[in-house]
Formats: sequence, C-alpha cells, structure tokens
Amino acid sequence: MTELRADQLTLAYDGRAVVHELSVLIPRQQITVIVGANASGKSTLLRGLARLLTPRGGAVYLDDVDLSKVSAARLATQLGMLPQQPVAPDGITVADLVGRGRHPHQRWFRQWSSEDERVVSSALAATGVAELADRSLDELSGGQRQRVWIALALAQDADTMLLDEPTTFLDLAHQLEILDLVQDLNRKHHKTIVLVLHDLNLAARYADHLIALKDGRIAATGTPTEVITPATVATVFNLTAQVIPDPLTNTPLVIPVPRPTNDS
Repeated sequence: MTELRADQLTLAYDGRAVVHELSVLIPRQQITVIVGANASGKSTLLRGLARLLTPRGGAVYLDDVDLSKVSAARLATQLGMLPQQPVAPDGITVADLVGRGRHPHQRWFRQWSSEDERVVSSALAATGVAELADRSLDELSGGQRQRVWIALALAQDADTMLLDEPTTFLDLAHQLEILDLVQDLNRKHHKTIVLVLHDLNLAARYADHLIALKDGRIAATGTPTEVITPATVATVFNLTAQVIPDPLTNTPLVIPVPRPTNDS
C-alpha cells in the first residue's frame, strides 16, 4: 500500500509562496480531508501532492522516493487525481471516459484487455453509473457527472485518490451522495483518499483524519474530535462557534454563534 508524505514542502505561484514548509503524512487506507478558509492553500497542497506543481522547497515522497524521481507511468498507477473542474471531450460517452482510466496500464505491447474491461465494469458498478455507460457525459446531471469522474479515478486502480472539492456546485443531497460513495470506496476497496472540502461539518462527518490549513501552514491535524474545537475554528476560520456532538454520528458539529443585533 502506497505511502504519501510531504517534508518541509513549499509551493508557489508566480513567485509567491502559498504553502510554507509544510510536513504531513497521509494515513494509509483512511479518508483525509483538507479544510481551511478561502486562499489557505488547500487545493495548492493537493496539487503539490499530485506532482502538478513543482516544489520551491522541500519535497513530496511516494514510498520514500522523491516524487520528482518517480516515473510518469508508475505515478499514474499509484496516484489518481480528480481536479476541481475536470474537462472532457464533447460528446464522449460515460464508458469511453471511464475507460481512459486504464491508459496508464497500457503499453505498445499491451492494448485493451479483458482485465481492463473487468476493471472498468467494476468501477462503473461501484459508483452506481453502469446503466449510464452508453450515455453522453453532456446529458448527465451534476451529481451523475461527479460519479462518472470518480469512476474514472477508480478505474485507474491507484492506491491513493486525490479529490479536489468533489462536491462543488452540488446541492446538499448530491453532496451526501458523493461523500457516501467516497466512504464506500475507502471502506470496501481500501483506497487511501485525500479530498478538499469547504463544509466543515461534512468534513468532520466523513474524515478519519483532518488537516486544517491557515495561510499555507498546518494549524491543526488529527482526528475530527482533536481538530474541530472552538479554538481551532476561531483561528482557522475567524468564526466564533460552539462545537457539539452530532446527534446522529457523534462527530463534531460546528454551530456558529449569531452576531449581536442592534435591535433595542
């Protein structure tokens, strides 16, 4: 099982550092959620872990090998990355898109095989989109499209899946549907999953491990109970809140304190 970690990682855009000397170990076969306010470096960190950004300092390691030295072929079979707004060719069918997840496993001497067919069929079934296989991606709802993109990442058959805000632009029901799916992939397929989420309560409900960022540095890390405290919420989100146990899941539930009114 792949181990992913960062050591003193600094990431920058146009010369401006966004993530600063950050060290983190991603727990194997767990769901890790990265949280933080806007512009805290969440998506930047995920891109750095996926080798989509070259470190200005420090390094990311895959099984103790510097990620910069890992071959593209090996990287693609061990890390699956789903960006925040993935783009697909116009008119592509669900089955064809998910089939692209098998490209890293193919070589000039090994083309499409019965094993590829089995893995794609399994990915479609696991994400609940098998009946959509012949449909165009353009015809699907937002929630269905997100399931298909996750099926693509699953077909890649990587040990570790990196998902950047997979619930963006979805209503609450579809957010829960996608996060339930992610949890199933972790529990049933033993995938290590790292995702960025905006909603702190959903992060606390679904995460085994949380990383809270502030200004590109780790403000807190650990279990949801360890991380989601009134003090951390105030520091990371500049929000005064109470934290109580969720009555259904017993995970931390953040209740913002209302601002005083001017009513006399």
